[in-house]
Amino acid sequence: MIQEVLISNGNQMIKTYQSTPSADVIPFMQNLSGLSLTLIQLYNKEGKSLLNEKEWTFQIQPHDIERVIARDKATVINQADGSDSSPHAYSVPLPVIGIPFQANGQPYVLGVTVKQNSAGDETMNSIHLMYVIILFFGSFLILIAARYIVNPILRLTEATRNMAKGQFDIELPTKRKDEIGVLSASFNQMAKELGKLDRMRRDFVANVSHEIGSPLTSISGFTKALKHKQISEESRIHYLTIIEEESERLSRLSQNLLQLSHLQQDSQPLNINTYRLDEQLRKVVIALEPQWSEKEIEMDLQLESLLVQADEDKLSQVWVNLLSNSIKFTPVHGKILIKTMMKNNQNTVSITDNGIGIPEEEQEDIFKPFHKVDKARNSSVKGNGLGLSIVKQIVDMHQGDIQVSGKLGMGTTFEVKLPQ
Repeated sequence: MIQEVLISNGNQMIKTYQSTPSADVIPFMQNLSGLSLTLIQLYNKEGKSLLNEKEWTFQIQPHDIERVIARDKATVINQADGSDSSPHAYSVPLPVIGIPFQANGQPYVLGVTVKQNSAGDETMNSIHLMYVIILFFGSFLILIAARYIVNPILRLTEATRNMAKGQFDIELPTKRKDEIGVLSASFNQMAKELGKLDRMRRDFVANVSHEIGSPLTSISGFTKALKHKQISEESRIHYLTIIEEESERLSRLSQNLLQLSHLQQDSQPLNINTYRLDEQLRKVVIALEPQWSEKEIEMDLQLESLLVQADEDKLSQVWVNLLSNSIKFTPVHGKILIKTMMKNNQNTVSITDNGIGIPEEEQEDIFKPFHKVDKARNSSVKGNGLGLSIVKQIVDMHQGDIQVSGKLGMGTTFEVKLPQ
């Protein structure tokens, strides 16, 4: 402990003096003062300090001197706390030790404490100043950083509120490369996708309303016409035929909507079995013979023998929908080519016709519900725009892929890839 060191140093000074009998105690102690890290002061029995104060020193009260002499042993007097106005005042309390001894038959007390290190004070002052500077600039930088972080979050919060109200045309700045920038970019992408879904929802409602409204209007109109008795039998049969066709159209629409909903919700699990894909395609071509024979379409089958593990009924619907579409839009005396092959370790089926084709800008949208390429086609080309959506959903359920290619006026190719 520091008190033990001070007592040891003080006793050593006293022993050094006592080993020199001819020395005068005051000059001797005066010379020792300041030679080490220990600061000393000499007191007589009345408590008067006897050494010149070359630098800041300390003062022991007379009653403390009397107490030390009375105890006749080293005593802790007080703590030097630097409360005076000296420039060398301590900032940390230091112990003061009083050690009694005899010189020339007179009692004295040697006061000992730690010598102040001015370089240490300057260092501590510099450190304190540095702390203040760091605190100031740190607070300033934290304020800037907080605004840099909080402002984008506030914008994101406001954008989220607007999105909750149905406003999806929102775009946050994404120039930042940090996590907030990534979050803003993700938010923009989410807003874009939600905007697409919202537009699809509105289009879906509008298309369903149109697809249901058109046949209902026809049925209602021709039913009113049948109420009039002054119509010929030929007209009556014609009106009833139209009503029947429009009713079938409504029935197909409701069935397709129900099937698409079930497929999207995965409510119908796949019934997987292994069968010959080429044989399935031959059966579909034979089943659709009345359609392509009526238009005198040439059917070219180039079918390799392929085994596939899939839901036979659902894939049969895929080929029926794709081939029916090709027949619809292939002109009289046209040609349809159906090929099966193993391509990149996948079972691949391609159906190519030389019909009206699909514009390249619309090829990405043809699998969306109710999308129709030929929006102005006449009523002889039946369909409600759900067939290809059902095809895409079934192919996706089989972990497969479907692609469309071709150009307007040069025919269309649908290529379906299924895993082995």
